[in-house]
Amino acid sequence: MIDRKESGGSTLNEKEIAEIRRRYRQDKNNITHIRGCYVNEEGEILSDFDQSLGLMAQEESDKFLAVLKRTLSGTLGKNLLNIEFETQQVVSGEEHQLLMRLRDSALKDEEAVQTFFQRVTQNLSMEGNYLILLAHDTYDVFFRSKDGERQDDASSMVYSYILCSICPIKMTKPALRYCVPENEFSSCTIDRLVSAPELGFVFPAFDDRMANLYGALYYTKNVADSREQLIDALFKAHPPMPAEEQKETFQEVLGEALGEECSYQVVESVRDQLCGMIQEHKESKVEEPLAISKGQVREVLQNCGVSESGMTVFEEKFDEEFGADTELSPRNLVDLKQIQLKTPNVRIQVDPECGDLVETRVIDGVKYILIRAEEGVEVNGVSVKIP
Repeated sequence: MIDRKESGGSTLNEKEIAEIRRRYRQDKNNITHIRGCYVNEEGEILSDFDQSLGLMAQEESDKFLAVLKRTLSGTLGKNLLNIEFETQQVVSGEEHQLLMRLRDSALKDEEAVQTFFQRVTQNLSMEGNYLILLAHDTYDVFFRSKDGERQDDASSMVYSYILCSICPIKMTKPALRYCVPENEFSSCTIDRLVSAPELGFVFPAFDDRMANLYGALYYTKNVADSREQLIDALFKAHPPMPAEEQKETFQEVLGEALGEECSYQVVESVRDQLCGMIQEHKESKVEEPLAISKGQVREVLQNCGVSESGMTVFEEKFDEEFGADTELSPRNLVDLKQIQLKTPNVRIQVDPECGDLVETRVIDGVKYILIRAEEGVEVNGVSVKIP
């Protein structure tokens, strides 16, 4: 097996993630068994298990695979975060060594498995009970020629990895059910159902279609909270700022830096240019995720007519909040679905295609937000006329 040894960080892209996602079918994966434990909300392990996937009924194994597959869902940079290890961690780091023991033993190292379970439960607080699932898979990576053609009969390497899913357990409510054979109604008792994963990860990362021991792919369902304590416990690494926090921080930096220059027109122009970058990147079909630097944001501000002093202050505040060399995903900075205007008393949502219908104006010393309206104006669902 070939492992990527160079440092320099993971450059995982959506195409590579999709390639691994497709493995979570009966005829594609090499997962032989599932390790797991059931944990209560106090962090106590109530039970653990080692269940053979091959001995399960197909319906059950399909459901297991569907749950694990969800750990590879969502948007790269929002739900799926690249975790990077330092060289020293790979050489002698305790956290990295534990992950390697889990992988290299195909989850048969009992001490490593139990140590991992304890590490999760001691550093994760969840409302209600939850399930920790661990799976090991080996993938004979098919060869792809320079022209992009897939050659299934030519394997370039074997990618060995572990996948972890942390799933909340939801309690069903008592209900009344109808039993067809008995032709009668009876009560349905409370049951425990496994929900979609809230958190999880893949190690090592599948980077450039090979194993990258310097990286892991971390999943969080909640883009506003990546659970930094858990990331620190499992990887001893600094996670990227959560997507929602990136957006809020960028908005604050923009507003504070531009001051009086921060008009509706400038903010809307910044948004339009970032959305344009996203669309252009999508159409170009470039596999690497889109990320922009501080310098590129400066060019955007310059195109919006922001003064030199405003751009300088923006750069200073950007360095303070994100770091001088940090690159951000434009998808984390703007809302692609709507433009939102808000005052202390009013909230207005505008279709992004219709941003030019809005303007700000001062009339007789009073500040107004004006929206051009023709036909089809409704108030509380009632069509109204503007005299």
